[in-house]
Amino acid sequence: MIPPELVEVLARALPVMVFLVAITVVAEISDLAGVFDVAGHAAARVAGRRVLALWLLLAAVAVVVTVFLGLDTTAVLLTPVALTVARQVGATPAPFAVTTLFLANTASLFLPVSNLTNLLAAQRFSQLGVDHAESVALALAPGLAAVLATLVVVGVVHRRQLRGRFVAEAPDRPHDRVLLGVAAGTCLAIGPLFALGGQPWIVSCGAAVVLLAAVWWRARFLLRRIRPPWIMALVVGALLGLVQIGLSQGAAGPLADLLGHGEQAGDLLRVAGIGALGSNLVNNLPAYLALEDAAATSPTRLMALLVGTNVGPVVTPWGSLATLLWLHRMRTAGVCVHLVPLAAQGLAVALLAGSAAVLVLVLAA
Repeated sequence: MIPPELVEVLARALPVMVFLVAITVVAEISDLAGVFDVAGHAAARVAGRRVLALWLLLAAVAVVVTVFLGLDTTAVLLTPVALTVARQVGATPAPFAVTTLFLANTASLFLPVSNLTNLLAAQRFSQLGVDHAESVALALAPGLAAVLATLVVVGVVHRRQLRGRFVAEAPDRPHDRVLLGVAAGTCLAIGPLFALGGQPWIVSCGAAVVLLAAVWWRARFLLRRIRPPWIMALVVGALLGLVQIGLSQGAAGPLADLLGHGEQAGDLLRVAGIGALGSNLVNNLPAYLALEDAAATSPTRLMALLVGTNVGPVVTPWGSLATLLWLHRMRTAGVCVHLVPLAAQGLAVALLAGSAAVLVLVLAA
């Protein structure tokens, strides 16, 4: 007979693992079809040749991509587009690059599909009697506060590089119009389905099947360039199992004492702060998993933990998988990243965006 603990872990892990693989396929095909490239160059045309306007428009694209396709998609696929567009128009790439990095994390509070931690938390919200619409409503104000605070930090730090106008036009690359249309339509369709509470793994699998069929029909050679994250999915499942074993061996009690109790501003800042600290020490996914039981005594405390594990892990390179992926993309693009100044900016973002999100959560609750 299968142990009940293993059944519980599998029940939680399998939908998350399937979603991770399927949404990555959707994102990669969308990238190959040119969806992100077209969005980035459209932002350059709409910006009226003002660097600040271009930055804000690309930030808006980063928020939308993060919300509906997940933070890793923003870090991996949108970062090269932002760098390319900035270089083509003669703008300094630095503010555009760090914006995609920070927003990949801080804009990941809004929907369950925005971050794997949210997918896991959705199950706990359900156990607490909070349905999809209520959990999304609870995340809305903290998410907006985190995004605005992130833009304030990046805008202040890079204010000189965001001044002025650009002259050059960013040229579009040629794309298969039919495949581009199918990919763009699929992305536009799954967004409302996610927002309305469709099962993420079902919606993403359906979208992946549609896009795979479109690639088979229009550009079969592209199939070799699609790389589903099989290893990452297995790592997620293994982490769930390992954390569950640790909690069953007595770790739950000390962690509950560490997070404390209550729902006042100080209590929620404590929950978020410990979540952010744990995320920057070991990575946000295991940090969330370890602290979930201690925080899931109320919807507000659970949301505060998500603020810590989603918004907070922007200080260390390993705090979030999105940061590691972003660093890899930057190296691939030939951009030298100085980790100490980046960590200083990340600390400012974590403190300001995390605090703003928690305080707004207190007011909204």
